[in-house]
Amino acid sequence: MTWSITRSAERAHTETPWLRSSHSFSFGDHYNPANTHHGVLLVQNEDIVTHGEGFDMHPHADTEIITWVLSGSLVHQDSEGNSGVVYPGLAQRMSAGTGILHSERNDYAETGEDDVHFVQMWVMPDEYGRDPSYEQFDLAGELQPGRLVPVASGAPTVDAAIRIGNAGATLSAARLSVGDRIVVPTSRFTHLFLTRGSIEVDGETLNTSDALRAEDFGGSSLRAITDAEVLIWSMDKRLGE
Repeated sequence: MTWSITRSAERAHTETPWLRSSHSFSFGDHYNPANTHHGVLLVQNEDIVTHGEGFDMHPHADTEIITWVLSGSLVHQDSEGNSGVVYPGLAQRMSAGTGILHSERNDYAETGEDDVHFVQMWVMPDEYGRDPSYEQFDLAGELQPGRLVPVASGAPTVDAAIRIGNAGATLSAARLSVGDRIVVPTSRFTHLFLTRGSIEVDGETLNTSDALRAEDFGGSSLRAITDAEVLIWSMDKRLGE
């Protein structure tokens, strides 16, 4: 078992007049050959977009893109005719497949909140060249304190809210009250990201936007020091396998 912690401030950052983005892995102009992925997780960006702004239509291909909103809401539109509003507690997936254009913009008119704050994650699919597709599902009712909920998975044995095109990858989420405990799933590759609050796992304290990366990890008890929310990727292979 090996593991390491990446603190929030250690991530690369991109800032524009309307975007604040923190990158857990190499992204855009921020390239580090020693930090390109973990397991099959290629991208985990934590973004804050101001009101009236967002990402205009841009292309993707052969990537599973999962979006998890922390506050505010995000409007999605794409070239396949899909559209939706993504808000806290709703799981969203876009499979880029052979190619798709999409936009993501702050839904200020709906929420009245100045910023939308979200985490976007990119996972490699098992097969290339599939048709593009889109899915979203509201699982807020399942996110009871102290319960680890499968959000997105391609594993046939995992009943997740949304399906992705990678049979060896599962994203789970938990909202925790002070003192709640969950058990970290056992997997070959684990990526644990704390979206808010403070937790303790294996004697280490993680705070908001800290991450734990591990190999051959799991079975450890995670305890909430404050109210918290955590996202956990469990993966059984790395890129190229």
